[in-house]
Order: sequence, then C-alpha cells, then structure tokens
Amino acid sequence: MSRLEITYAASDYEHTRDLTRGDIQAEGIDLRYLNLQIEETFFRFIKFREWDVSEMSFGKYIALKSQDDDTVTAIPVFPSRVFRQSSLFVLPDSGIRDASDLRGKKIGIPEWAQTASIYTRGWLVHNMGIPLQEIDWIQGGVNDAGRQEKVKLKLPDGVSYTPRPDKSLTQMLFDGEIDCIMSAHPPAPVEEGDDTIVHLYPNYQEVEEQYYKDTGIFPIMHVIAMRGDVFRENRWIAMNLLKAFTEAKDRAMFRVQEMTATRVPYAWCYEGAQKARKLFGDDFFPYGIEPNRTTLEAFLQYGFEQGVCQRKVEVEELFPEEVQAEFRV
Repeated sequence: MSRLEITYAASDYEHTRDLTRGDIQAEGIDLRYLNLQIEETFFRFIKFREWDVSEMSFGKYIALKSQDDDTVTAIPVFPSRVFRQSSLFVLPDSGIRDASDLRGKKIGIPEWAQTASIYTRGWLVHNMGIPLQEIDWIQGGVNDAGRQEKVKLKLPDGVSYTPRPDKSLTQMLFDGEIDCIMSAHPPAPVEEGDDTIVHLYPNYQEVEEQYYKDTGIFPIMHVIAMRGDVFRENRWIAMNLLKAFTEAKDRAMFRVQEMTATRVPYAWCYEGAQKARKLFGDDFFPYGIEPNRTTLEAFLQYGFEQGVCQRKVEVEELFPEEVQAEFRV
C-alpha cells in the first residue's frame, strides 16, 4: 500500500529530528521535510499555504481560528516554548529597571500579533497591572524597516498603535523615539554581544521561573498546523502525526537526561534537565491539551483582550476531535 506524501516545513529541532531524518516514521506517511528559517516558514505558509504541514506562529493561528478560517488546523505539538520576560530590551542608561517603569512609555513591537508579544503584554496587564492603553505601541521590523502585520486586528478601544514602516525598532531605540523593544528576535546588537542594548532583566531566568511558579503558564510559541484541505481529505493524519512527533520528543528528552554521555553540546545538560523536571514535572516539555490547558486558556484570553482574536476562542476549537481522545486497552 502506498504511503501519503506530506511536505512539512519547520526549523530543525532536537526534539523533532528523529522524525525529520527518518528514524521515526508516522504511520502511513512519507514525510518530506523542508528545513527553513522560522520567519520564512511562517511568512510563506501563512500567506501562500505552500506545503501540507508547517510550524506556525501560535498567535497567528488563534487569530485565524477566531475568524473561523478552516484553511489550517493544528495538532497539539508545540515545538517552541520560551518564557518572554527575556524579550524586553532597553538602552543601558534608560533608567528603566523594571517592567513597572514601562507605564506611559513607548514600546516597539515587530507585530501586535506576534506570539511573544501577546504573552508579554498579557503579563504586563495581568501581573504588572499596566493597562494596554497606558503604553504607546510602535510597530516595525526589529532590525529592518518595512515589516507588516500578517493578520487582521481588532484593537481594544483607547490603544495607541502606530505602524512605522520607515525605520527599524533598533534604530528608533538608539534615536530615542521608543523606550523599549519587545521582541522574540533580539535586536542585532544583543545577538552580536554588543552591550549598547541590554535585556531589561539581566537575571531573566530567575524572573521567568518565578512567573511559572506564580501562574503555571509555560508559554507556547509555535504549533504544528496542517493545511485544512489536506486534513479533511485524510483525517487520520492528525493522530498519526501527533504520535510520531511525541515519540521523537520523548527520545530527545531521554537523550538530554542521559548522564553517561553528553548528547547535547552543553556541559551541564543533565543537570539542566533535572532542574526542569523539578520545576515542570517528569514531562517537562509536554504536548497534548490537558497538560497545557492553563497555558492555552491564558493565551486565548490574552489574544481576545488584545484584539488579536476577533472573538473568544475555546481550547477545544483549536484542535480536531481526532486528537482530543485516545483509545484504551
């Protein structure tokens, strides 16, 4: 019997590599993998739906679901999860030392609907007590001018939001036109080790660990999405893909916890994994709905409050029913 050929585009992750290189095969599927840079993957799939299955911005995905868009549907596989108190960048002499100092300031964002920004704004509103209306939001590319929003927005009343296609956020920060950059992708000077721009929280790991202890939210950045027509013609692929991605992730988690040999090029990868187990539990990078319900519900609430979603979306709307139940023996 012939296998269904599925083209899949995503970044190269340790926890998906056993699947993308063929060590694991999804039942009935011949997976053709395209290793593309994140921003290119998102842009081409969201704009053109160029392949069958794709890594996708979670923020863009919930925006489309709130518009009842059936051209994409996701499985609860989350290849990228990153806490985002680390995504705030300021000048060293700005005088801004805490997120509470951002009230009344101008913050640059690459896109309002960027997943990282949704989480960070949700934290500012719900945990720091700063309403969206008390910040001037400036939208533009982080390092390159001309970046645009990719989905339709419905901004809350009173929110000040200004697109700036003429200039990068990094240049605006240097020129004093904004006070802070909020971005998943750091400004170029930060990536290059230049201290002309710095993290608002140099100790961001401590801040992020405390945030998780306080809220139970482990931010989901990306999701695996299927083209709607491909899924509807082959509904069985949702569960088969979920099982294969889960097996690949479980193998990677085993490797990172192996003390005999370092499977990840980092001297204390074993100790890091044990610390993660202590904080998050045995499955410290969970897929599926129930282990992630707190995070999913918070993100959907933030998306609705911030006008990324046109209506309130429920968790069960995000994923097909085929991946919301399991057989028992």
